[in-house]
Amino acid sequence: MTHPLLPVEIVLAPDWWHRHAGICFDPDFFFHPARRMEDERKMERVLSERWGRCGLSADADTDVPLVGATHLAAGYLLSEMMGCRVEYLESAPPQVIPAGLDRPQTDPKAAFHSDAFRRFQTMREQLRSRYGRLAGDVNWNGVLNLALDLRGQDLYLDFIDQPEQVAAFFRDIAAVIDRFTDSIQRETGTSSISVNRTVRFFERPVYLHSECSLTMISVEDYERFLLPFDLAWSARHEMFGIHYCGRDPHRYAQAFAKIPNLRFLDAGWGGDLRVLRRHLPDTFLNIRLGPVDLVQMTPDEIRAVVHRLVADAGGPANAGLCCINLDATVRDEQIAAIFEAAEEIRRAYREGNLAVPLADETS
Repeated sequence: MTHPLLPVEIVLAPDWWHRHAGICFDPDFFFHPARRMEDERKMERVLSERWGRCGLSADADTDVPLVGATHLAAGYLLSEMMGCRVEYLESAPPQVIPAGLDRPQTDPKAAFHSDAFRRFQTMREQLRSRYGRLAGDVNWNGVLNLALDLRGQDLYLDFIDQPEQVAAFFRDIAAVIDRFTDSIQRETGTSSISVNRTVRFFERPVYLHSECSLTMISVEDYERFLLPFDLAWSARHEMFGIHYCGRDPHRYAQAFAKIPNLRFLDAGWGGDLRVLRRHLPDTFLNIRLGPVDLVQMTPDEIRAVVHRLVADAGGPANAGLCCINLDATVRDEQIAAIFEAAEEIRRAYREGNLAVPLADETS
């Protein structure tokens, strides 16, 4: 599982890009091939100009035929393919309007006959025709996230009233995910950079399942309805990961430990990294910093938080850092402080001057 020592990633929110770079997140940003290329390259250039000294960004001078937005944290396409209305806004991520299905049921084949999928396919074909290849991927969200987009809060009543129908509903959603991600990964070699950019640092592609809404359910319901999909995907994909952006990933530590091939865990801000490390000693812990909290911190405070969290994760050898959806109020020096703290930790680790907690200290 080769990756750099303590990789770092940031994702700026659409309002930052709109205010500071003039980028508009209308439908053409996502589906017009020329705009896809133009805006992605502009984003790379802006990152390079502001934080190039920190290592951003590698593709600032390269045309890359990316099929999806790799500098945006949003799941939208599969929801639209499966029947949700999506509003595309100038300075915000796509807003998914719940479909409000009257029962937990969907047709997996219908998603690939939708207008949304046809627009996506047309864009892919035009990029492939011009450049001879495709790159990148599209955030494919996750089983429970998509189920909530389609069914809404009544889904939680379905857990009790019609569990067999829920299980079938989830299987059909997973079938859509499988067909969609398999198609993209066969052509581009990736499926999940748009879920979290940190996976691009790994030599082998990570299959990263977004489980944001697990924070809304019990561990028992996760194990009953959703763990079987994680077990199956873990068996199919050499590098399987879970994205959990809620504040309580440690609540699932024992359940996640049942997944034999969990290589990557995106651990939400506020999670107890010591508990996670105790139960997942070999899993790469991607430490998420809170974007709302970070903009209230001084650079020194940010550096102190980074040092503490990396220590809680057991040191930098099997951990990374990210901060997602930093809004237009964030200052350049606050972002730079994340990278500077990471470099301080790397240097101390290489020089043998970093105190890493022992296993019994992380309990």
